[in-house]
Amino acid sequence: MLHQYRLQTGDMLKLILLSVLTILVLTEDLVLQPRYLEDVPQTRVVGGEVARPHSWPWQVSLQVQSGRTFFHTCGGSLIRTGWVMTAAHCVDRPRTWRVVLGEHNLDSNEGTEQIISVREAFVHQQWNPNSISSGFDIALLQLSTEATLNTAVQLAVLPPSDQILPNNNLCYITGWGLTSSGGSLSNSLKQAYLPIVDLQTCSSPAWWGSGVKPTMICAGGRFNSGCQGDSGGPLNCQVGGRYYVHGVTSFGPAARCNTFRKPTVFTRVSAYTDWINNIIG
Repeated sequence: MLHQYRLQTGDMLKLILLSVLTILVLTEDLVLQPRYLEDVPQTRVVGGEVARPHSWPWQVSLQVQSGRTFFHTCGGSLIRTGWVMTAAHCVDRPRTWRVVLGEHNLDSNEGTEQIISVREAFVHQQWNPNSISSGFDIALLQLSTEATLNTAVQLAVLPPSDQILPNNNLCYITGWGLTSSGGSLSNSLKQAYLPIVDLQTCSSPAWWGSGVKPTMICAGGRFNSGCQGDSGGPLNCQVGGRYYVHGVTSFGPAARCNTFRKPTVFTRVSAYTDWINNIIG
């Protein structure tokens, strides 16, 4: 049975005002709350450019099986011939995974690809999927066979233990996806310039506040460079003329990827040197 109600003019105005206030509160919550990049609308490399093929030869496409087909879902970095580093939230559920190395265009076979299944996923033991800002968003994937190194497939260089980069240090995020917020999808690997935002700035109330921990890295936070890149993919930072993978892409703002003063947040690789070495042996 349908019930009809008559609202007086005053009641109607109160209802409209309440609805507007509710929308404002929800909108503010969407902007400020962190969210994994794979769950953010219009994420992945935004405002960047197509990378020169194989210019980031440690970049991995992590793919998950659905039916008889595998789909790209996250990024990763080849750190040993038999090991890939990615985000914990990409692999914390039992699925069938594979990695594709030497990839540039996901839709074409360029003859440089190496497709290797994942034998086992090692998720950090302190990872809590219900608490994004707690950190520990890092995982290691043991491959079923070792990769063959060549011009298209190389190992990432990891930073020294506990190294922290200065504000505005030159870094690039890489991954597959949108070229601009609201833009069209591209299957070619993208790169985008994301300078480091130091912890003091990023953890201030006007930025991410207490949601950012010392074991994380912030990069970007401008209108054309926030929340870019696939989860699990690398933050490639130049130090002494060489690129090191300093970050694993973790989360960004819930509302949209390029939000002012809400930079992409990465797991700081140099905070997990001992853990990585203990797993790999």
